[in-house]
Amino acid sequence: MIEESVQREEKGRGTPRPPPAGFRSSDEPGPVGAARAASGLFEAVERGEPFATTVHEEPKACEAVVEIDRFNLWYGSKAALFGIDMRIPRGVVTALIGPSGCGKSTLIRSVNRMNDLIASVRYEGDMRLLGDSIYSAGTDVIELRKRIGMVFQKPNPFPMSIYENVVYPLRVDGVRDRRILDEVCEKSLKGAGLWEEAKDRLKESGLSLSGGQQQRLCIARAIAGEPEVLLLDEPCSALDPIATGRIEDLIGELKGRYTILIVTHNMQQASRTSDFTAFMYLGRLVEYGPTDRIFLNPRLKETEDYVTGRFG
Repeated sequence: MIEESVQREEKGRGTPRPPPAGFRSSDEPGPVGAARAASGLFEAVERGEPFATTVHEEPKACEAVVEIDRFNLWYGSKAALFGIDMRIPRGVVTALIGPSGCGKSTLIRSVNRMNDLIASVRYEGDMRLLGDSIYSAGTDVIELRKRIGMVFQKPNPFPMSIYENVVYPLRVDGVRDRRILDEVCEKSLKGAGLWEEAKDRLKESGLSLSGGQQQRLCIARAIAGEPEVLLLDEPCSALDPIATGRIEDLIGELKGRYTILIVTHNMQQASRTSDFTAFMYLGRLVEYGPTDRIFLNPRLKETEDYVTGRFG
């Protein structure tokens, strides 16, 4: 359906698509403008030439929970992210898409400083959570990660009971009141759509659950601490289609209560689950806007080529 819509749009065009933001046409002065016009955005990025990200008006107008401000990141001498400027709107789902190795997971892991665990990482710029700097010297990283929960590609339940998996964040905070723990366990499992399947198995190991159930258990654990932001790094990549469908339904139920940032390689999943979509390429943010616009009427030909499968 998306490809057909794009093809219909192309047939109806009477004039060529205008050049992307940040490009100069080949008749403008200077060798950079001529090179860009001749080779296109992807080739310009590969040569390391600067360009302006195309950002639609809608994400600019929304209240931002997370603000990413001119963020650059290196693994040793290798640059992985280049000048990322991005606002993550409150209470909706924002998807990061792009080819493998384009920096999506690096960016999402930077939001709760998971990359701090890699000794060679260094960065410039900043990120802010509700106006507070994520990267200031005084930031308590443990507290930060309570406010920004994360679920990884492969389910990673702890080798303990289902109950203890869910209440683990509270145990770390020193909560010992059984009534509170019971309430949070039930609320979180219901929030993750796992309560009915797990309520009679709470003493069993979390590892005894199926892959899809384990991922929902990890989501339950992530939301037990009532985070403001939920990061999902390809949460369905290791799951079968049925389990994937359940996770996607769950994402729809969780949005509004949580601000969700998801990395996915699955274009259909991005179009089904997200409100905003950001297209990345080789560590750059290329285009960012409402999901329906990104998939059906992007401003850049390069974005259109990627989401329709002509590139990548």
